[in-house]
Amino acid sequence: MSETGPIRILLVDDQPLLRMGFRLILEGEDDLRIMGEASDGAEAIRQVRDLEPDVVLMDVRMPVLDGIEATRAITASGAHTKIIILTTFDLDEYAFAGLQAGASAFLLKDVAP
Repeated sequence: MSETGPIRILLVDDQPLLRMGFRLILEGEDDLRIMGEASDGAEAIRQVRDLEPDVVLMDVRMPVLDGIEATRAITASGAHTKIIILTTFDLDEYAFAGLQAGASAFLLKDVAP
């Protein structure tokens, strides 16, 4: 939990249905608050700068700028935001690349809520 209240989350995925699913699950928790959504990595970078979320749930594969490059840019900017990489692909290369780029964790989209 952030020092001033609930954990503030930014959802980043190019599929609106998946963002909505995450929103519905996470909004049911008292200590979590969805700050915003983005559909690509470039938009995610702007939203992190503007909204200063505590956590970003970041998809790996997106148009414009992928989640790995967006993670790299966000962590290089000095933002205190923690990034959790989300993917449907159970491949070590995605986990490794995300963690190398500065992500705090890696999560498969097919885990139970």
